[in-house]
Amino acid sequence: MSVLAMRDVRFSFPGWPATVDGVSLELQEGAFHCLVGRSGCGKTTLLKLAAGLLRPDSGSVVFRGGSGRAGDIGFVFQSPNLLEWQRVIDNVLLPVSLQHRPTDSERADALRLLEQLGLGAHARKYPRQLSGGQQSRVALARALILKPSLLLLDEPFAALDAITREELQRDLLQMCRQRRTAVLFVTHDITEAVYLADRVDVVDAGRIVQEIPIDLPERSAAVRTSAAFARHAASVRAALHLEATPA
Repeated sequence: MSVLAMRDVRFSFPGWPATVDGVSLELQEGAFHCLVGRSGCGKTTLLKLAAGLLRPDSGSVVFRGGSGRAGDIGFVFQSPNLLEWQRVIDNVLLPVSLQHRPTDSERADALRLLEQLGLGAHARKYPRQLSGGQQSRVALARALILKPSLLLLDEPFAALDAITREELQRDLLQMCRQRRTAVLFVTHDITEAVYLADRVDVVDAGRIVQEIPIDLPERSAAVRTSAAFARHAASVRAALHLEATPA
């Protein structure tokens, strides 16, 4: 059974042409798909439809065959959106706190997540005491605390410096592989998409115009400079009608 199945989904805002125009896609357990396209092409709207934040005008969005439960979908926005008056540990536990008082076991789970993301020593700090990259890690831990089957991310690393962004890409891949979490990730960054994804879906005018499988060995810093990586990036650039980067 697929984790997410979208069939011929259409959506438009009142008075505007279709933002999403007949999209079909499917994610299996552990799959990592990236949506790439120009600003305004419908990527974020598609992500919100997948999350159930918007309802399609037509077509269907089915999560885990219709048997999904609350908490089975995690969402990471462009901004970390942390509660400034809450400590890091309590920000991570926010989705739990909305359901019930966190148990000792759940607090231990949150601390383990923070440790895995290199933030174990920062659990009692407030967001204002963290760097941008550290805040993004807290937002990721918060999205994972309920062990979702599906993780949706909307350009979560776009505002970060290149080094921090690569570190977070590595951590995200590692954690989602360990948990077999299916991921749908929106980005403008072609190299980010090629590094993260096992499939890149190129979006244009509300449609998926090309699906590009990414067949790379174990992802590492070295793979970013490989000939295979460059070929995949060139394929995505061609699908976006971009000129090839001069050698």
